[in-house]
Amino acid sequence: MSTEQAVRAWLRERGAETVDHPGGTLYAHLGRVHDRLGALGHGPDVQLAGLAHAAYGTDGFDLVLQPVADRTVLRDLVGERAEALIYLYAACDRSRSWRALPETRRVWDRFAGVARDLAAEQVRPFTDLSIVNELDVVERDPGIAERHGDQLRALFESWAPLASPPVLTESRRVLGRP
Repeated sequence: MSTEQAVRAWLRERGAETVDHPGGTLYAHLGRVHDRLGALGHGPDVQLAGLAHAAYGTDGFDLVLQPVADRTVLRDLVGERAEALIYLYAACDRSRSWRALPETRRVWDRFAGVARDLAAEQVRPFTDLSIVNELDVVERDPGIAERHGDQLRALFESWAPLASPPVLTESRRVLGRP
């Protein structure tokens, strides 16, 4: 069994197929994020992070599939690099982090209550995962697109220096150009 298959089985065991999410289920959303990250050029670690990005819950989706207090479970499943990105994404306090990200390259950790400076190799994967996640939600829920599309477009344009060119192009395709 591949790591991807093992993660998909793990998600099903934790009920991700039964959790409602824009566009169907949480499981379907996680799969789409994984697949899109791969299609946009990311390797296995970032794709696996995309597949399990909501395991610890997120600032926008509070359901927890794995308690953050026991990160070793997920680390053993996906590997250290993918789990570190999953944690970073889950820990991100969006209201304190997202707008300032291009200047600070810092994420406020909502679990620990501290700011974490991103290592150079974390900036693009974190940015791209954040964008791809939101694009999937916007595409599946027209109401979210209507309410938040302009905000997301402006935010992601401000992230242009951080995002990979394919992800930025995809964002402009889905949200339109500013």
